[in-house]
Amino acid sequence: MVREHRLSIARACRAAKLSRAAYYRQGIDWTQRDAPVVDALNELVEKHRRWGFWKCHDRLRNQGRIWNPKRTYRVYCKLALNLPRRTKKRLGLRLRQPLEAPAAVNAVWALDFMSDALWNGRRFRTLNALDEGVREGLAIEVDTSLPAKRVVRVLERLGEVRGLPLALRMDNGPEFIAQELVDWCRARGIAMRYIQPGKPDQNAYIERFNRTVRDEVLNAYVFEDLDQVREITSAWLRTYNEERPHEALESLPPARFQAKIEESKSSTSDLST
Repeated sequence: MVREHRLSIARACRAAKLSRAAYYRQGIDWTQRDAPVVDALNELVEKHRRWGFWKCHDRLRNQGRIWNPKRTYRVYCKLALNLPRRTKKRLGLRLRQPLEAPAAVNAVWALDFMSDALWNGRRFRTLNALDEGVREGLAIEVDTSLPAKRVVRVLERLGEVRGLPLALRMDNGPEFIAQELVDWCRARGIAMRYIQPGKPDQNAYIERFNRTVRDEVLNAYVFEDLDQVREITSAWLRTYNEERPHEALESLPPARFQAKIEESKSSTSDLST
């Protein structure tokens, strides 16, 4: 008001309902004024991450730092220490699982997530499912969000078409350790083979599949919308399973290798008969 309306300081203070002393008072940076409280709280919280405000305040009082609790709480809130602090979720014991892939259908399925973006920057995710025994790509589910319920729906849909696996191999992502998926697998007798944290090599088959998806699909196209992503990945998955030779499968595509296994089983049963 003093600058824009050219009022006197007295009239501007009356209009703003402030004292003239408040106008002349110099502003003080709270970080400098409360530096001892800031340092003490930071030191205490660094050592005891689970302590709340009153436990911290009482500890400071016991150390002889007689600060008013209102001042301590004001600094505590300005440092955002009153907000919930994220802690790492504890995982159960993860033993190294042998990376075995018996040449059989539905022995072990591997699951993993990937992430990419549309041309407008909107992020999306893919849930990739692979039958390790025959290296068949079972599904590439695409959406902006794929929670545990969606993972269960994908597995149920695959189970209706080809039956359920004996085991699932996956990492420790929140969707895979969710109680809903754990209960679903337990009810159907499906073993859950979690890899050790930070060891993606223990899920090597799906990681190699992800690399192929990245090179031949996600990095090869600029997607306009999710429907286009679904259409392209669905067509690519058919090509991967029915036409693309796989070196680990005697240079056969997964579909032909699977048919070869079935022929071998039928001929063996005929000879035994």
